[in-house]
Amino acid sequence: MSVSGHEVAAIGSGILCFLAVIEGDTEAEAERLAEKTLGLRIFADSHRPMNRSILDVGGETLVVSQFTLAADTSRGMRPSFTRAAAPDEAMRLCEHYVQTLERSGICVRSGVFGAHMVVSLENDGPVTILLEVPQP
Repeated sequence: MSVSGHEVAAIGSGILCFLAVIEGDTEAEAERLAEKTLGLRIFADSHRPMNRSILDVGGETLVVSQFTLAADTSRGMRPSFTRAAAPDEAMRLCEHYVQTLERSGICVRSGVFGAHMVVSLENDGPVTILLEVPQP
């Protein structure tokens, strides 16, 4: 991943996580999402194509803040981002999510919050999954 032509983060085999923070999200939800990310069985072993977690395989995680995932496209042709959390709160919860992942011992890299980032991905699989935790 690069910002203004300079590489700011890179990982080997693992998970690229585009993270959206929605208005009303909390630290508890960020922690539950991190637990789901760490435990999600999406990597192959000798028995099944999706049987091991990022922890099991010793993979790495790249977290990219992505408020555009909060887009509401239900009306008209221009997406609305009113569901997205305010930037200060979104940055705080993104950092909390990253710190929660780091406590597991895996290698975690992240982008630059709010920056225009160029993200390159080699999707081996491909497996693309939307993870959500319900708000209380």
